[in-house]
Amino acid sequence: MKERETFSSRLGFLLMTAGCAIGLGNIWRFPFITGKFGGAAFVVLYLGCLILFGFPLMLMELAIGRAGRLTLPGALRNLSGKKSKFRWDIPGYFFFLGNFILLMFYTVVTGWLIAYAYDYLAGRISGDSGAYFGSFLASPLRQTIFMLIALGITVAACFGGVRASVERSVKWMMGGLFILMLLLCVKALTLPGAETGLKFFLKPDFSTWHGAGFWTTLHAAMAQAFFTLSIGIGAVEICGSYFDRDRALPGETLWIITLDTCVAIAAGVIIFPCCATYGVDPAGGPSLIFVALPKVFAGMNFGRCWGGLFFIFLAIAALSTLVAVFENLVAFGMENFHFTRKNSCALLGTVLAVASLPCILGFNLWKSFQPFGKGSCVLDLEDFIISDNLLPLGALYMLVFCFCSWGKENLFAEINTGSGWKISTKFAFYFRWIVLGVVFALWSIGIVKKFC
Repeated sequence: MKERETFSSRLGFLLMTAGCAIGLGNIWRFPFITGKFGGAAFVVLYLGCLILFGFPLMLMELAIGRAGRLTLPGALRNLSGKKSKFRWDIPGYFFFLGNFILLMFYTVVTGWLIAYAYDYLAGRISGDSGAYFGSFLASPLRQTIFMLIALGITVAACFGGVRASVERSVKWMMGGLFILMLLLCVKALTLPGAETGLKFFLKPDFSTWHGAGFWTTLHAAMAQAFFTLSIGIGAVEICGSYFDRDRALPGETLWIITLDTCVAIAAGVIIFPCCATYGVDPAGGPSLIFVALPKVFAGMNFGRCWGGLFFIFLAIAALSTLVAVFENLVAFGMENFHFTRKNSCALLGTVLAVASLPCILGFNLWKSFQPFGKGSCVLDLEDFIISDNLLPLGALYMLVFCFCSWGKENLFAEINTGSGWKISTKFAFYFRWIVLGVVFALWSIGIVKKFC
């Protein structure tokens, strides 16, 4: 059997795993959810959920990947052993499918971001941003062109192997992301309304919990922490499978979550001063990025330039997730069907291009299909399958696997292998019962809220 390829450096592992987590959840979803649930008081709960629940779940998934040395189904098969009476890998295929479903709409939304960046720099976005966005969604051709551009960049980044191509591409993407982030933060902090926006975002007012209710706010914070880390479908697991064993995982996991959180906080530092300065409602929902913020850039000096940079920033963040998740599919094709890397990239890229079309058509030719009632679309259905079901249920399944098949001792031995910070097996009870209970509750509440 061919030896598993590994990252060339610790930095490559950290940036790729962080790149998998950093994406639309940080820069698109986090700001409007924060605005909806009261600003800084929500941020406090969100940070708490990241540490208490996101940290152990990411740690567990990385450990499965590093010990199993394959994509999720193969890793579960390897670690359960031949004597296991239950085929743990079979449900693993079901959860692994979430990577493909995720990319079916993530490629489309990334295409939107690339289109916005291009049209801003070309001077094509001005005036009524709502009308522009509506006309863009109404065009299957334009959406398909930019979806294919996003997918083409992703396939190219995965074409040459983990070290030569994937790791190098992610390093450039993340480097560009951080530079643009700093530029946009500096610009936002010099706006007249920066102090007001930062106060809303960073100074907790716990009385805001009385509006939505504490438990509703807590559920939203847990859901956001879960969504932003992409845990449960093996997207993080693949990064662990390429990591060597010279570093213990707790410290590495903390670094990844810190990088992910820094980007989310920076997004807030960019967006909330803009909202305060130009009178935009930060609780405006998903349209905040594509409709409300373009109106902000229209009122700025050199708004065309700042708008273009902002959407390049968003596009790079989304592309980093696309590359990490698509690499998971490529590795699966190589492991299970013995494709060469190039053939796996080409075949899966082609299949994904076709599979992304329903999301595009859901905004125009198929707009009569409304799975959750008036105003819903294909994207809502795909997002529901991933965010509300496969992510939490996949994490739940991996927790059960770790304690019912692989074993507590093996899990913690893998977590603590290598130099650096280690954690005691005394935390096993917390992992097994508290975290498991919270994940199950998160999934149950989400389903009840959706249909009741």
